[in-house]
Formats: sequence, structure tokens, C-alpha cells
Amino acid sequence: MDILQDLERRGLIQQTTDREGLEKHLKENQVTLYCGFDPTADSLHIGHLLPITMLKRFQQAGHKPIALIGGGTGMIGDPSGRSTERSLNTAAVVKGFSDKIEQQLARLLNFDHGTNAAVARNNHDWLASMTAIDFLRDAGKHFGINYMLAKDAVTSRIEQGITYAEFSYMILQSLDFLKLYEQENCTLQIGGSDQWGNITAGMEFIRRSKGEEEIKVFGLTVPLITKADGTKFGKTAGGAIWLDAEKTSPYEFYQFWFNTDDRDVMKFLNFFTFLAQDELAALQTEVDHNPGDRVAQKRLAEEMTKTVHGEQAFQQAIKISESLFSGDLKKLTANEIEQGFKDVPTETIAKANINLVDLLVEASISSSKRQAREDIKNGAIYVNGERNQQLDYQLSETDRIEDTFTIIRRGRKKYFLIRFN
Repeated sequence: MDILQDLERRGLIQQTTDREGLEKHLKENQVTLYCGFDPTADSLHIGHLLPITMLKRFQQAGHKPIALIGGGTGMIGDPSGRSTERSLNTAAVVKGFSDKIEQQLARLLNFDHGTNAAVARNNHDWLASMTAIDFLRDAGKHFGINYMLAKDAVTSRIEQGITYAEFSYMILQSLDFLKLYEQENCTLQIGGSDQWGNITAGMEFIRRSKGEEEIKVFGLTVPLITKADGTKFGKTAGGAIWLDAEKTSPYEFYQFWFNTDDRDVMKFLNFFTFLAQDELAALQTEVDHNPGDRVAQKRLAEEMTKTVHGEQAFQQAIKISESLFSGDLKKLTANEIEQGFKDVPTETIAKANINLVDLLVEASISSSKRQAREDIKNGAIYVNGERNQQLDYQLSETDRIEDTFTIIRRGRKKYFLIRFN
């Protein structure tokens, strides 16, 4: 199966220019392709994983991927898919974001070996040195206003208003395609379906600026991911799911994928993983006949956590999950507790022995001492996973995990974290 057939089978092609020509081009050549990543934050998020995975699929098929970091375009902001203009960051902030994103991409793509090793480029290298006159004479003259106004990224913003800076983004992205075509013989640009207008504009710009209609350049987009329940992919109550372990812990990352809806899990396995067809078929059978076992979700969470954070982080996420399920919390480390209990109510108190009743009141776990005593007597209070029914119990150093945390549970599911300092 060739690369395009595999992508189509997985449902990964939304739009492509000259499907037959692209297939022939890919069969006859080691094709250089690129996808752009604007540094709008200090980390990529899981919304970027699909285009990154696409670059990996082409790389595994023998082609050469370029990860283009938008150090220049990130100073402006892409209007595609947005109803308002982005906040503009300083050059120093964008440079810091760019460096961190390049480090993340280096962990996710093969930059090291082979004739098709991936490379990172930054469009700040050519956009920052371009003068206004260069921009208008060399690029702007090839873009008709009517042509630009017809693009979805522009038409969707006409009523709300669009600045000239945003309006010009299409030209900047087209310059990227031209520069990579000239410098790297890059002939294919990929991106989300919201990038279709920018991609086709870049192809047209290359042909116009070179004065050749038969230049072989192509565009391909992946579908924007939708979830069966109508909520936005990659968002939770706590915000975006980041690829940086400091912003979204490996445990949270694992749980996001594990909690995938049955209606979405096979789509995500096809989109994001490299599992063989026989294993995918077996997982589909599990979803159809044993959905409660969540075998497919576990496999998805395993693959994604290992891919982004590595084997050790995956094992740590499993350990936290199993400890929470079994109630055996004492075996967790302080770092694992911070991951697993990131979003639970937390109370910080001085490091000293404290009566359990007093602690329940001080941490607002129980509304009063009377209620605290009732909760203890009724067996509703657990200390580090163990039920405690002693009214006179004094929490001491032995109840502090790594001398830092005590986990209190009230009832079946209400967790509270006590941090001692």
C-alpha cells in the first residue's frame, strides 16, 4: 500500500491538489515536504500531533520532512480559523517559544539518521531581512486583491474586521513555500484543512514568481478533528492538553486518551498511531463486543504517552492510575502525587503533628468538628488510602509521603491533598 492509499484508508486526507499527479510524484521521487508550526505558546499541544504524525508517516515512507517553525509568521498571527486577531508577542518571546518548539519537534521526528532525516527550519531567517519594498515588489505584485478576498480565512473575518497584518499572512506563508522550494526542493506542503487557502496560494505564488505553469508543487490537508460528543478535541475542563510535561503531566496526558469516547477511539487509533492493520481490527472487535473493558482506549493511551513522553513516563502514569483505582496510595512518590492530584483541593499547612479532626476542619474537608467526628465514626475518612475511624488520631511524620503530602479521601471519590511545609 502506498502512502496516499494508507492515508486515505485512515481517513487522513481532507483535500489534495492533483491527486494522480501527487501519487506519481511520490512514487518516482524522494519528496521533500513541509508543515508549519507557529510559536504562539511555549509548547505544542495535541492539536499539533496530527500534522506531526503526518510528517512521520511520509518519513517512514522514505520522504524527507521539514518542520518549519514560524519565527517570522508567529510575529503576525494566522487569521485562519479565528474570529479575532491574536495578541502580538515581542520578538524575544517568539524566539523563546520557537526554541522550545524546535526541541519538542526533535523528540517527535527523526532528525538524526538517513538520507531522509527530518530538518527544522525557521522562517524568521528569510522574512526578518525582507524590506517593505522587497515584500511588495517581489511578493505582493503576484497576489490579486480579489483572489485574496475569496479565501475562507479572509471572507470569514470580513464582517468582524481583519487587519492588514493578518490579511498579509497568506503572502508570508506563500513566501515560505517559495523559499523551501528554492532552497530545499520542497514540493509538498501539508496542514490542517483550515490551511487550504494558504497552501494553494503558495502553490500559485511559486508558479507566478517562476513564470512556469507546469512546476510540480502540491498541497494536502488533513481533516480538523471533531469529537462525537460535539466538544472540541484537545480541550478539557482544565484547558489545553500540552506536549510539555510541565504544563500537562504524563498522567493527565494518559488519562485524556484513556477517556476517549467509544465512538472516537478507532478514529484516533487510525489517525495517531502506527499500529498494524490486524491489531486495529482486533481492537475494533473489542470496542464492538467488550466496550466496558476499554482495551482500545488503553492501547491508544499507551501509544500516545510513549510517543510523546517515553516509556518511563508511561509506566509512571500506569502506576498512578492503578494506585488510584486500588486505593493503595502509599507507594506513590511525591512527584506522582502532584501529577495524580493536580486538580484536587489542596491545603498547605505547617509541618507538625496534627489531630485528624482538626485537620479535617482546617482543610475544609468537614464543615465543623462535629461533622468531622461523624465522618470519622461513619468510616468516611481515608488517610493515604486507608480507612481511619480513630477520633483521637494524630497525624505524624509516618502519614506524610516523602515528608510532604498526605492524601485524605472523604466518601468514595472526594480527594483532598494536604501539603506540609
